[in-house]
Amino acid sequence: MSTALLIAAALDAGTILALASLGLLINEKAGILNLGAEGMMLCAALAGFATVVHTGSAVAGFAAGMVVGGLLAGCFGVLVIWLGTNQYATGLALSLFGAGLSAFAGTAYVQEKLPEALHFKVPFLGDLPFVGPAFFNQHPVVYLAIAITLGLMFFLFRTRAGLVLRSVGESPESAHALGYNVRLIRLGAVVAGGALCGLAGAYVATVYTPLWVEGMIAGKGWIALALTTFATWRPMRVLLGAYLFGAVTMLQFHLQGMGVHISSQFLNMLPYLATILVLVLISRNPQWIRLNMPQSIGKPFHPSS
Repeated sequence: MSTALLIAAALDAGTILALASLGLLINEKAGILNLGAEGMMLCAALAGFATVVHTGSAVAGFAAGMVVGGLLAGCFGVLVIWLGTNQYATGLALSLFGAGLSAFAGTAYVQEKLPEALHFKVPFLGDLPFVGPAFFNQHPVVYLAIAITLGLMFFLFRTRAGLVLRSVGESPESAHALGYNVRLIRLGAVVAGGALCGLAGAYVATVYTPLWVEGMIAGKGWIALALTTFATWRPMRVLLGAYLFGAVTMLQFHLQGMGVHISSQFLNMLPYLATILVLVLISRNPQWIRLNMPQSIGKPFHPSS
């Protein structure tokens, strides 16, 4: 049973990273690098938590998180796409702004509590031994993340709109020459990616740890950013990588529960250490990264006409 619960917890933790990474993947497929995921997720977490406190509706909380994430991403998009600001500096500014704004606005919600959460279980499958507790007693958002992954795979590689989005990320000049509005396409991708980051943030504050604490995202936005590179910009690899990092995150609690005598600080460091190790390993073959990376990522586009 403990193994089944560990798997369930890994899926739960991985869902946060999967949603945020899929959002960032959409951005990067369009050629935009957004380093502000941490700030967007923090503001969305606060918005989602506050909405559930006042309305009692988890769905409203998720919607609020997506709206806030989309709005912040839209502001970022206007700055980098139309005004031509540096994507790296603007993304870092967004991350710092989101952290500060959420800390300031969240002081009134530190002691608030959410309504009793509902328990979800897939009929019949949730009652199966081992498999049920491990895979079929999850929150619906866990299954939504899988559905979004499959939908994004189909969109990017099986539809004309997905081909256009990828062409904008590979060669915006060519897409512009063919008559596509590169700036609007990029802005749409940025807003959609921000909405997914917002959903991830709202999930953290309303389901994963149903409370508000300053800085509660705790670096997950940065891990999500690294995960897109680790997954070589492929949606299914992003999902599997997110579950891997989720398992590493939950392993620390599992080891502590087993009475393993390892420093808690070292166990808390494991997810970030795993991120660094993965980045070091994939950096050994830069050619492999270049073959999969969108060619215009991080580069500004100025239409000639």
